[in-house]
Amino acid sequence: MRRRSPDRLDQIIAAALRVFAEKGYRRTQMADVAREISVSPGTLYNYVTGKEALFHLVVDRAFLPEAASAAPKLPIPVPSPGATLQRLRERLATDAALPVLEAALRRERVTDPRAELEAIVRELYALVERTWPAIVVIERSAIERPELAQVFYGEMRRRLIAQLERYLSDRMARGHLRRVPHPPATARLVLENVAIFAMHRRRDPDPAAIDDGAAREAVVDLLVNALTRTGNRAPRRTQRP
Repeated sequence: MRRRSPDRLDQIIAAALRVFAEKGYRRTQMADVAREISVSPGTLYNYVTGKEALFHLVVDRAFLPEAASAAPKLPIPVPSPGATLQRLRERLATDAALPVLEAALRRERVTDPRAELEAIVRELYALVERTWPAIVVIERSAIERPELAQVFYGEMRRRLIAQLERYLSDRMARGHLRRVPHPPATARLVLENVAIFAMHRRRDPDPAAIDDGAAREAVVDLLVNALTRTGNRAPRRTQRP
């Protein structure tokens, strides 16, 4: 029996992330992933039985840096019908949770609207910044697999935008935030501004010389100042490192 290395499994997952993100699900071949880490295609089959199993492994492991579950029995078999979609739902429910936003939606009294909004934007930015490689894989593959699009866009993203809209509408109605013409569009604008700097700028073929901290603070400053009522603005704080 050939010896299988946990480190090699991590390398395979990282390589698969890069290749699936670049080529999408259908165009990706096992040989592409093997080439990415300079091993023979046969080596991959010691860990996964094929591309479907490899994609399932990426969904299972890619959203957090640590393993999502116990070490799997290798080689990982082809998943049963619907198993990958179900695992994606489970991972998104766990790894895309936003406890600061959810707590704000339950809050009856707001003492510092600006600090509350800033905490929500920072939480959202941190989520996208942490999981962006997996998000890119799902977005790229969803073009070819409508069932992935339904889970990622139709379920998860719509739910997130609806939560942001509820939060904005409630705080605007209370007079804590500046009123905007269309809260659903503003909720989407918040998400897209975060995505541009936390995720898309990393794949720009001509990236600007902006480090991660500067990108994060620019987005937080822009969104918080755009939505906070003048009377609720606290003195500007020193930029975080």
